[in-house]
Amino acid sequence: MAEFVLWFCIFYVWHILGTTVGYHRLLAHRTFKCPKLVEYFFVLGGYLAFESSPIWWATVHRAHHRYVDTPLDPHSPRFGDYQAYAGWIFHKKYPEHINPQLQAPDLINDPVYSFLERCNNWHRSHLTNSAIGFGSRLVLWLFFGWKIALASVLAGLVCQQVPFLLNVVCHKRNLGYKNYEEGDDSVNVWWLLIPTMGDNWHNNHHAFPGCARSGFRWFEIDFSYMVIKMLESLRLASNVNSRFTLEDNVSPTGAVPVPLPVPVPVPVQVQAPVTISVMQTLRADESVIR
Repeated sequence: MAEFVLWFCIFYVWHILGTTVGYHRLLAHRTFKCPKLVEYFFVLGGYLAFESSPIWWATVHRAHHRYVDTPLDPHSPRFGDYQAYAGWIFHKKYPEHINPQLQAPDLINDPVYSFLERCNNWHRSHLTNSAIGFGSRLVLWLFFGWKIALASVLAGLVCQQVPFLLNVVCHKRNLGYKNYEEGDDSVNVWWLLIPTMGDNWHNNHHAFPGCARSGFRWFEIDFSYMVIKMLESLRLASNVNSRFTLEDNVSPTGAVPVPLPVPVPVPVQVQAPVTISVMQTLRADESVIR
């Protein structure tokens, strides 16, 4: 049993860092640069966690930031918790306002990512991901035994649920707190720190998506950022964006909105009053952020 738990933890760390560092902070937001081999190492960890096509993931995530908590947001819990959790992944193709050619031009020319994208067909890309994900565990079973294979697949399946959970929990104002009032529902949820490795500081991230660091205050521990800084110290990462300005909140790197032929009305919601402005908070935390 102890051996199984150990292997589960090892695989989970790789898979969750593949999602938070590889898919999220590297591909979706380009918060740092690294050699292609390092990039593929982390992206493989996310892909084997059943996160599906990297192009699909990054494109949808950039659209989420662009249209956060509006009817154009692919997974806002304002329009249903199930839709925000997993209902949105069952579409067959991209909606009209989400286009990887425009919103992920930095990824579509990569031959590996292009193959995994399966011609922008969501069903085919998800099926390809499942086939490779479960097939790789079959190989582990044949060569290393059922314990390692089972630990790997369970770690991947558990990790797969983390972004789904973040989509819902971290956009519920009553479940967390805000450092910045950006007009959306994003909140920081401290009790998701361990399973998310730092992506739980969601309000911080939505305020400054171009920053490699999501934890700004002294108690907001960010394990994923620590890994990025470790890579930087080993000269395996460069151009790490550790600082942020208010301009970072305009849009994530490469996210270009596609205008719709008919405007979609956005429901008006009364936002909770904020006692301190964004600039005041930024100045108050400036010594911490540095």
